[in-house]
Amino acid sequence: MDVGALRREYLRDGLRRDELADNPMEQFARWFAVARQTPMPDPTAMLVATVDASGQPSLRTVLLKYFDDDGFVFFTNYGSDKAREIAANPRVCLSFPWLELERQAHVKGVAAKISAVESARYFLSRPKDSQLAAWVSSQSHPISSRRFLLQKFQELKEKIGQGEIPAPTFWGGFRVRPLTMEFWQGRENRLHDRFLYRRDQGGWTIERLAP
Repeated sequence: MDVGALRREYLRDGLRRDELADNPMEQFARWFAVARQTPMPDPTAMLVATVDASGQPSLRTVLLKYFDDDGFVFFTNYGSDKAREIAANPRVCLSFPWLELERQAHVKGVAAKISAVESARYFLSRPKDSQLAAWVSSQSHPISSRRFLLQKFQELKEKIGQGEIPAPTFWGGFRVRPLTMEFWQGRENRLHDRFLYRRDQGGWTIERLAP
């Protein structure tokens, strides 16, 4: 197969400087609202990039759970690879590939744990089986088999019964505070529209980037 021959033009939309919000979180909220209204499997899916102690980058897809003026929040086991790498180097990148809209949003920022109270509040809002899964999965660590994992899940489910499941201390959220945010809109002939927000002492500066 000639993979290089697989191409198409991006003709859906454009992006102009005078259309942008002054604050990138407001601009993200606008694009996210459109993504939610567009048929796509997971509009909250985002790529999270971290770097380990040797300088090796890692990339994985997680789900954005909420965002506010302070940044983007996702949840994980604090013993996972991503959490250990963030503990050693909190600088991360996020990417939202809204391919159906021919759009991407990229974030470079600093990740920090949210409070235990905030994590517990979200944990208690999850479906009960998802709560159980957080307890039984030693995320990123080797296991003998899927059967072993499901057995642990079932044993805990029977033990808990109808009781309330407490939030694990080893599980919780990270908030990524953006330092830069880029909004990418595909255009014809690969002359894409790209705008970069950069945090400075007075707020945000905005510049157009060459495609």
